[in-house]
Amino acid sequence: MGDHLARAEDFESKAEKKLSGWGLFGSKFEDAADLFDKAANAFKLSKSWDRAGAVYVKLANCHLKLDSKHEAANAYADAAHCYKKCNTQESISCLEESVNIFLDIGRFNMSARYYKEIAELYEHDQNLELAIVYFEKAVDLFQSEEVSTSANQCKQKVAQYAAQLEQYQKAIEIYEEIAQQSLNNNLLKYGVKGHLLNAGICQLCKADFVAINKALERYQDLDPTFTGTREYKLLAELAAALDEEDLTKFTDAVKEFDSMTPLDGWKTTMLLRVKEALKAKELEEDDLT
Repeated sequence: MGDHLARAEDFESKAEKKLSGWGLFGSKFEDAADLFDKAANAFKLSKSWDRAGAVYVKLANCHLKLDSKHEAANAYADAAHCYKKCNTQESISCLEESVNIFLDIGRFNMSARYYKEIAELYEHDQNLELAIVYFEKAVDLFQSEEVSTSANQCKQKVAQYAAQLEQYQKAIEIYEEIAQQSLNNNLLKYGVKGHLLNAGICQLCKADFVAINKALERYQDLDPTFTGTREYKLLAELAAALDEEDLTKFTDAVKEFDSMTPLDGWKTTMLLRVKEALKAKELEEDDLT
């Protein structure tokens, strides 16, 4: 590791000297870029991720001086991937720089990928508000490039986190939209019942019985096969349990479904919210009697 570090520092020092000297027709920036690239690779080999990231930023600046925007954007992305191992905020900052350049040169697919990566970094840090912002930016660009699978993956993340932040209507609209789009695709139509279940769970979180029942009717119209699914049966039973304020009925319906199709963490969290609200209502009414 020590050898790699020494080589990296030597390459970086030589690159800095090139930049401070004279050069014809941008040649000093080309020479410095070559040396910074070697320095960054050697810093990576020595696992000095923060120094590798900093050198990639210097490399990006050289490429910008040479008007090599694509190479500059890639260098910022390389910097981000080094910083990802040691400094999330620097990683995000470098990905933003990369995206801005890629947008400028019309590389929307690359921009979308890096917006998604920024969203995932915020997701990892549990900053759901900013994760949503960047997943939505990624959705817009993926859709503009007709990369529908990636767009839908990002949309589902937006819906998931919107619901966690109690933005239930936003989540409902996204899940319903994905379900509608999936119906016309032979590969995706089998996932429709899952999207409608997620939308229905968000409806339950709103505790608006009229809206829940209207939604269930709408889902049957949207996909006539939905009525015969266990997902529909669960939603109908939970809606009835809420309407009757029957906590036992609610719990039994969830347990029965979970025994056949284990609920993921998100569904469990959302259904616990509904259950707690129902329990609170029962206690409130007990206090009144």
